[in-house]
Amino acid sequence: MSTLSRTFSRSARTLRRPPAAVAVALSAAMLIAGCSGSSGDKDGKPAPGTNSAAPAVGSQQINPQPASKVKQGGTFKTEIQQWVTQWNFYQVDGTQGDGQSIVAQVEPSLFTYDAQGVSQLDKDFLVSATVTSTNPQVVTYTLNPKARWSDGRQLGWQDFATQWKALNGKDDRYLVADTSGYDQISAVTRGTDDQQVKITFGKPYADWKRLFRPLLPAPTIATPELFNKGWLEKVPVTGNSWKISSYDKTAQTITTVPDPHWWGAKPKLDAIIYRAMDASAFTDAYLNKEIDYAPAIQPEDYKRLVKAPGTDIRSGARWDEVHITLNGARGPLQDLAVRQAVDLAIDRQGILASFSKDLPFPVKPLNNHFFMPNQQGYKDNSGKWGTYDLAGAKKLLDAAGWKDNGAGKPRTKDGRSLTLQYVLSAGSSSSATDQAQLVQAQLGAAGIGVKIQTVPSDDYFTKYVNTGAFDLVSFRNVDAIFHTLLYSTFQAPSGSQVYGNYGRVSTPQIQHLLDQAAATTDQTASDALYNQADALIWEQVHSIELYQRPQIIAVRKGLANFGASGLGDWQYNTMGWTS
Repeated sequence: MSTLSRTFSRSARTLRRPPAAVAVALSAAMLIAGCSGSSGDKDGKPAPGTNSAAPAVGSQQINPQPASKVKQGGTFKTEIQQWVTQWNFYQVDGTQGDGQSIVAQVEPSLFTYDAQGVSQLDKDFLVSATVTSTNPQVVTYTLNPKARWSDGRQLGWQDFATQWKALNGKDDRYLVADTSGYDQISAVTRGTDDQQVKITFGKPYADWKRLFRPLLPAPTIATPELFNKGWLEKVPVTGNSWKISSYDKTAQTITTVPDPHWWGAKPKLDAIIYRAMDASAFTDAYLNKEIDYAPAIQPEDYKRLVKAPGTDIRSGARWDEVHITLNGARGPLQDLAVRQAVDLAIDRQGILASFSKDLPFPVKPLNNHFFMPNQQGYKDNSGKWGTYDLAGAKKLLDAAGWKDNGAGKPRTKDGRSLTLQYVLSAGSSSSATDQAQLVQAQLGAAGIGVKIQTVPSDDYFTKYVNTGAFDLVSFRNVDAIFHTLLYSTFQAPSGSQVYGNYGRVSTPQIQHLLDQAAATTDQTASDALYNQADALIWEQVHSIELYQRPQIIAVRKGLANFGASGLGDWQYNTMGWTS
């Protein structure tokens, strides 16, 4: 992918969709998902360069097996791309995908996604959740009375109320990554007892099922201090079938184990071990049996992994987009004309050709910020801004006063050089590095200098992306099944609070359209509003969409209920070994 992926995890997702916010991830690694059936060689492994169709929406390859056929016991070893420091899913520094996927394993997710990306009630946590009034919109949740936090408390309405107060944006001491949805709630009240909660919205909110997912324990986020710092280096309280048993910073491993106090079906595995390592090390770690799955999307990795004994290649279609973010809050990119020139000077087809060589199915340009090509509602809104036009880029720069100094030299204006900083993670894959170099060469042809700055993987988001210490960066936004998850990505910053809008580019009209879309319960009308906003986002050059990242992964044979899950969630309780 581009370079990273955000949840809008925001590093690579290892197991499960980060549920409540979009995740960001390094494009270097592949965020896992699921699929059913693939074409390929006699071993069922897709061959590089074959012209098979891309996996369709709803497809999965996870080796689905009933729990009765999965052995009790065993360990699953997997990778994460960096050590997790901030574990609060909702805090501005907690959007890294690896951390979010682990939190999704150990905290209550009230709904799960099926293979079609449709939310299903999780009965381990909820007896029911329904819209009980439409004017105003009221959603009533009835909690499973068996559901408890690891400190012994029952899940209750106060957990909802506390989370709402922290996330609704009314107290800017809470450093929140995304207030959308929560800022539409007017009241959270107790129902017939402590295990029933009524959520009242000030105006209709279509994507209510994505809120409180995960639910966090009230005592751990009740004050700004606890919210911002109480989850540093640890998850203080859990509330799911798994808990974290150890954080070994020296070995760079985090281990989760089944919680013996869990009230539902017992997980099959004894432990899941997450090991932090650079993406460049994944393939060797898999071949050395240090981990049990590895991304196989890079041609050089695929060619090695497809031959590995006892290996399945599993592929699927996930909501997973690769893009380049432009920082509109500093330097030359504050000028819309310069951002538009950058857009026109980047040859997306050239980047795709470099990335997709030898893949088993074609990869096409992504021309929408909200919809994937295999989703209902997808429309190409890129217009002229999705077209490579070097001459047009030069004209814009001429008109903006940037002097052309000849081939190989950056343009200048008022004594300043038109040189941009492209920040790249040290853990990036070869495709991410190739992409940065291609962008450098393409922009150079327009007289825009690009300096590639490689920074430590652990610092990439916290010290550079989140803080705006870049001109150009590339990462992935993943799992935005609910489009309101992307609201913060295009939300106007407020003071030092940038939400998920790391490039700090927005307009009142874009935000108004997104507000309208979120309040529109008619799907067709809502899709139309998102597409209107998308056209403006292209024009403002908030970010340049590149492609939907395919899912191609190598997994140990015998591993069931795991793999390329597509739009679906992982089922941690049934995944395990059949042999």
